[in-house]
Amino acid sequence: MFFNKTKKIEAQIDEYLDLVVKGGLVFKLGLRSYIENREAEFEGHLTDLRNIEERADELRRNIEIKLYTRTLIPESRGDVLGLLESCDKVLNITTETLLEFSVEIPKILPELYSGFIQLGDMAVNCIENTVRGIRSYFKNIDAVRDYIIKVQFYKKETNKIAEGIKRTVFRTDNRLSEKIHIRYFSFHIERIAEESEDVCDRLSIATIKRFE
Repeated sequence: MFFNKTKKIEAQIDEYLDLVVKGGLVFKLGLRSYIENREAEFEGHLTDLRNIEERADELRRNIEIKLYTRTLIPESRGDVLGLLESCDKVLNITTETLLEFSVEIPKILPELYSGFIQLGDMAVNCIENTVRGIRSYFKNIDAVRDYIIKVQFYKKETNKIAEGIKRTVFRTDNRLSEKIHIRYFSFHIERIAEESEDVCDRLSIATIKRFE
């Protein structure tokens, strides 16, 4: 095990990554609830997601303090901290996106319902495979590349779906302001996938350094 003498830190990192995955799943449920006009359920998912983000922030800070104050894994500490901080950005953007739905209440056209749900699914696939890649970095480094490739694939799929949404909405007779508003929300969901890919770029570099 990479952390053969730091089992508690290893367990905390696993717990942190669990929260990132749960955040993605709650986001997906929340997005579907919004699309299906289940307002109370949507707000419940938003509350859950904000609580997950808060717990993840606390846990990440605790892990960082222990890594520094106990001088653990000094040769890889910077890479580990960078991966955790990058994951934190993914979870933050995920939470912010669902919050924006609650604040701005965009009117999603019925013909775009399935597109938005697919877009959310692909973005969450990016999150899940990013986390799997990070877990592999600690426990089975040979598998990291497979998960990075999957994230790259799902990220491209989010781009395709988002482009389809934009092309559809800008060919409707809706007001320009409404078209731009819908585009804005498709862009926010795309950012989840893009940030996940950024984490994987960092993960790829960290993996190469492990083999040096």
